[in-house]
Amino acid sequence: NNITLDIKYVRDQFPAFKDPLSSKWTFVENAGGSYVPYNVINHLNNFMTSTKVQPYADFDISNIAGKNMDKATELFAEIINAKKDEIIVSGSTTMNMYVLSNAIKSILKPGDEIIVTNQDHEANIGAWRRLASYGFKIKEWKLNPKNAELEIEDLKNLLNKKTKIVAVTHCSNIVGSINDLKLIAEIVHKYDAYIIGDGVSYAPHGFPDVKELDVDFYAFSLYKTYGPHLGLLYGKKEILKNLENQNHEFLEDDVPYTLNPGGPNHEELSSLIGIYEYFDNLYNHHFSDVKVNIRKKIMKINELIANHEEKIANPLLEFISSNKNINLIGKNRIISRNRAPTIACTFNDKSSKTVAKELVNQGIATRNDNFYAWRCLRALGIDTEDGVVRMSLVHYNSNDDVNKLIDAVKKI
Repeated sequence: NNITLDIKYVRDQFPAFKDPLSSKWTFVENAGGSYVPYNVINHLNNFMTSTKVQPYADFDISNIAGKNMDKATELFAEIINAKKDEIIVSGSTTMNMYVLSNAIKSILKPGDEIIVTNQDHEANIGAWRRLASYGFKIKEWKLNPKNAELEIEDLKNLLNKKTKIVAVTHCSNIVGSINDLKLIAEIVHKYDAYIIGDGVSYAPHGFPDVKELDVDFYAFSLYKTYGPHLGLLYGKKEILKNLENQNHEFLEDDVPYTLNPGGPNHEELSSLIGIYEYFDNLYNHHFSDVKVNIRKKIMKINELIANHEEKIANPLLEFISSNKNINLIGKNRIISRNRAPTIACTFNDKSSKTVAKELVNQGIATRNDNFYAWRCLRALGIDTEDGVVRMSLVHYNSNDDVNKLIDAVKKI
């Protein structure tokens, strides 16, 4: 079809583009956290104004609070094609992985092997590496330093009958490449091992179908998918029910709350309804068939978003990759969603810190850092203190944003 993303409509849904403080910036630091639409803010305000009480009691404001929390959970389960008792909403992906690793160690035995990559953000490495102290062997699936990619053959060489867990990113927050998680899951399952996907850098560009991927666990950060500072963890119900309870003793049969000590943040969980409403509004604005289910709507919006991001990111990728003074990390073009518009680079004659500062001086909101992927940078021979300059786009970025960014880099 010829439908393209209506960027004016999209930007009208985000108050940040009208706010005097935030609207002066060309915001390209989305991989660190995205703006939020009115829908999310309205739900958060309504909860805090009208229903800020302990939920699930019989009086109306408590009852409404509980129903909204449940509704948010159910909607997000449908968005990613999970069951409502297969998702946990907690403070962050790092916290979710830490709790999961503590729960899963009870079904492992000394000598069992865990494979992690050096392409991942530390959230999907650190928690698993800590298990070495319990007698589990940690193996590293190393990226190819020539192209920064994870090679499937290298994984196959690490797998054996002792492998119990493979933790791998769906999309690197530095390299930007989309790893074939479905294929990786298929290979890992041949060894009866669990696969844990980190979708933090993938989900902002299109919510995944976790059943289609056939991952055992999948995590992403809701504050990077246009919501509040929360993390979502999906786990297959048949695995979750066998994991050691990490919550209060009396909740030991209450899966999946067993993996959510203290429970979710009430008001922020409730506000996730606003993310669904925003995507539903996007769908209704662009498409006429309103009777399709939530997951089908998400798939159509994913396609719109992917086409828009490809259109705006490729000129930037082309400019950076053709400049001999700039070193692009990862693929130099987006073709059929082979990479995200998360674009990291270094400069030959300037430190990343200097470049980031000069970009900020020109009204470009970005930064330099290792972005918690210090092992990835170290493997690529990049100073982990100075890091890379990262310019990360999402679907509310425009051609105008990219042109301003290219002009600013040209001046530098």
